[in-house]
Amino acid sequence: MDKENWQKKGCGHRGRLRDRFLDKGLEGFTDAEIIELLLSFGTPRRDCKEQARALLEKFGSFSRVLEAPTAALMDVKGVGPKNSFALHFVHGVASHYLKERIVGKRYIQNSKEVADYLVHLMRGLKKEVFSVVYLDSSHAVIDSEIIAEGTINVNTIYPREVIARALSFHAAALVVSHNHPSGSLEPSEQDFRLTKTLLLVCHYMQIRLLDHIIVGDGYYSFADNGYMDSLKKECLSIAGQFLDQ
Repeated sequence: MDKENWQKKGCGHRGRLRDRFLDKGLEGFTDAEIIELLLSFGTPRRDCKEQARALLEKFGSFSRVLEAPTAALMDVKGVGPKNSFALHFVHGVASHYLKERIVGKRYIQNSKEVADYLVHLMRGLKKEVFSVVYLDSSHAVIDSEIIAEGTINVNTIYPREVIARALSFHAAALVVSHNHPSGSLEPSEQDFRLTKTLLLVCHYMQIRLLDHIIVGDGYYSFADNGYMDSLKKECLSIAGQFLDQ
């Protein structure tokens, strides 16, 4: 098949994919077809089926393709900077959408949406990051941000910085989270120590720490697993000892 006919065939295929999306959304799409369409935004005149399949084979899943660094994406034959930009731009748009969707909503009724946002934000990162979701007195989400990068433990997260940022947002409650690049969801002893330290400091500042979420292959919630209540009791006991002195 000559180049002109090959391009026409590829254009027709992409057109059919776009028509399917306009008719029924992503229902019935394979991961390869979604990636193929995204790649076509960067190279609209070229068939991208082979590249889409190669990316899925290399990275193992749709989400890991979107999370892959530019250099790794471009290791796949036929994937260039414009294709990489298209994939990263869509990933960034999704993060922006998920964050905007939770702002103003009450955490108690929408904790799953907050967790979904945090998983999208941090899953697949090669380094640890620590983020905070700020909430008002009715536990509605005010905003969120990443406030630390690198090894996350009680020695690298400075409670005064967490409190200072919380006060700047006029926050009455917090949800903190960090990721495990290994994918493990098992809390470490350092994770428990950090949670206990933040609970104690927040208690003295009359700020509620509602949860500590670990993001890996999915997510782990200290609150959902009953640890926040037990750690709060321990912290209240410690606080009482200080007051009695």
